[in-house]
Amino acid sequence: MARTNEITVPDDDRVAHLHVKRGNGWSKLPIIRDLRIAVGWQKGMLVAGLVLCVVFLCVAIFAPLIAPYGFSQIKSADGVAFPTQAPPSSEHIWGTTVGGYDVFSRTIWGARTAVIAIVIAVTLSIFIGVFLGLLSGYFGGWIDRVLVVIADAIYAFPSLLLAILMAIVISGGQSSLWGGILASGISITVVYIPQYFRTIRAEVVRIKDAAYVESAKVVGASTWRILTKHLLRNSTRTLPVILTLNSSEAILTLAGLGFLGFGIEPTAAAEWGYDLNRSMADVTAGIWWTAVYPGVAIVLIVLGITLVGESLNDLADPRLRARKSAGEVIGAIEDTSVDPTERPGMSNEAVAALDTPSKPFRVIGGDASSDGYAPNNKEMRHE
Repeated sequence: MARTNEITVPDDDRVAHLHVKRGNGWSKLPIIRDLRIAVGWQKGMLVAGLVLCVVFLCVAIFAPLIAPYGFSQIKSADGVAFPTQAPPSSEHIWGTTVGGYDVFSRTIWGARTAVIAIVIAVTLSIFIGVFLGLLSGYFGGWIDRVLVVIADAIYAFPSLLLAILMAIVISGGQSSLWGGILASGISITVVYIPQYFRTIRAEVVRIKDAAYVESAKVVGASTWRILTKHLLRNSTRTLPVILTLNSSEAILTLAGLGFLGFGIEPTAAAEWGYDLNRSMADVTAGIWWTAVYPGVAIVLIVLGITLVGESLNDLADPRLRARKSAGEVIGAIEDTSVDPTERPGMSNEAVAALDTPSKPFRVIGGDASSDGYAPNNKEMRHE
């Protein structure tokens, strides 16, 4: 006998065999959780982006093992100089540049430089932006007004122009490894702090008057505890999306510095933008391999990060997230439609059985319509 608070369907016992699967600790991690709830093209975008990003990270970590030569090596182990602008061969699978550098090795080592630039830029901007957003949203007043005005003013600065200025100030234009990375990192930090600031500030303003925050104040919780334990944890839902945008922007800014001649020197580190700059004259002469591979590397890593960011953005927005409905459990999705003209799908055996009952039924406590439909959810009983 079914309990009164249970919903049952005649001739269908599939609900009774449903079991709720409890995930482990790994299933609660942001990316793993998103993979579990993503469906369709959203899941495809997320998986493709994650694959590109994982490959990119593995290449950066294991660059010394993957690259056959050093990023500034122009001679073999026996002292023979590499040929310049040599086409792809068994010794140099992607050819060599005008300076005699191995294109494959430079491209592999460039991934490590890009990872360092991403980590520095994102780390600096996220910590400063989140901290300022918490203070501005919670305290308000003149602190909030001053920080909002400064954030609006920073939006007027182009990130690439600011990076050029930073490169000139730090190392006079020709940067060492850390000089070029700091130039791009500081520029990205300054330009993207307002994004973290405004995102966190808006969430804090929305939730600072919530009941649990007021309860924390009543029991005597310190301001620091309220900011970190209550407000911070509930205002960082959209940060992964902004983080992916900043990561791709850091790569493009670093490549732009190198392409314009303000990047990292080739003897200090491998950098894709510098390689593209040196290959401009080669392309006009039909030497394509010096420009194609660094350019493809930039496109692929930016594409991978962008796909992850777009997928996380869709999954964070309930209006864009595709979710399974109850109709997929009992039958087809059209069985839950509110359109009176929709007919149940053939995959729903329970509804099909109701449409063609073996015996006529009558309604207890109400009037039945001609097609056997019982209004007002009255009890149906087979004769």
